[in-house]
Amino acid sequence: MPIRNKSIPYLALFMGVLCLSLSAIFVRTAQAPGIVTSFYRMTTASIILLPIVLIRSRGRIQIEKRWLLVPLAAGFITALDHSAWSTAVAYTSIANANLINFIAPVWVALVSWLFWKQKLPGWFWIGLTLVIAGMSSVFGSNLFLHPAFSKGDFLALLSSFFFAGYYLVTQKARSRVDALTSTGLIAGGSALTLLLICLISGASLTGYSASTWLLFIAAGLISQVCGYFCLTYALGHIPASIVSPTMVASPVIAALLAIPIAGENLTIFQIVGGILVFLGIYMVNRAQAEIGTNPPVAAGIE
Repeated sequence: MPIRNKSIPYLALFMGVLCLSLSAIFVRTAQAPGIVTSFYRMTTASIILLPIVLIRSRGRIQIEKRWLLVPLAAGFITALDHSAWSTAVAYTSIANANLINFIAPVWVALVSWLFWKQKLPGWFWIGLTLVIAGMSSVFGSNLFLHPAFSKGDFLALLSSFFFAGYYLVTQKARSRVDALTSTGLIAGGSALTLLLICLISGASLTGYSASTWLLFIAAGLISQVCGYFCLTYALGHIPASIVSPTMVASPVIAALLAIPIAGENLTIFQIVGGILVFLGIYMVNRAQAEIGTNPPVAAGIE
């Protein structure tokens, strides 16, 4: 049912951005391949969420079975995104991988405009341009200084398509499936896909230290359960063309969080880039607010 407080979805979106901003720190700190960290992140979330989803399915929430395949498909796409991005980091700089991966809003906007016939006013495109320019300033110095397009850059570009696909598929799922069920099924579908990828690639799933296991669990609880529940909830009330550019703030926040952990200092270009990102996000949200675009709300926990 429709919510009365219109600020709640935006608060959920902010919390989702904050939780997901910790993802890179978990991957960087854990003494394990990124794809393994991603697998245990999704597995932890599945263990927590799927029993709750199963219990709720016996109650008042009734969802057509064919619609349950949509969040499972989103989980499959999420696994491909994680796999491509974590592999890209091994072949290119983290700056390149982040910049290229987070051009996903471009694909979301183009799909919404070309195929879903969503009207995107001029302010949207100006805001989106500022977002991309800001991201370039924050993360893109290596890309501009060394413009060769490597294997890692290609994988990061591929992951950006999967990232955009997650937003678009999840928005469709949220028209019929509530946030909790969507989040649980996405985690379950992603965990199974990542397990298959780990087995095929030969990545070890055992033999890690206690601190690394704790990081696996923390990634699942914070980044996946909390982060993606908030994001999935927001996608039930806010268009993907708003949510996706807003999520570009995630790597900016991650860079700020890395200062006390990794001792990294922000340059003037990174500070200016961060300002451009948030200014662009403001314009994108303002443009969408003017045309009043809102997706249908799913039944269940909202």
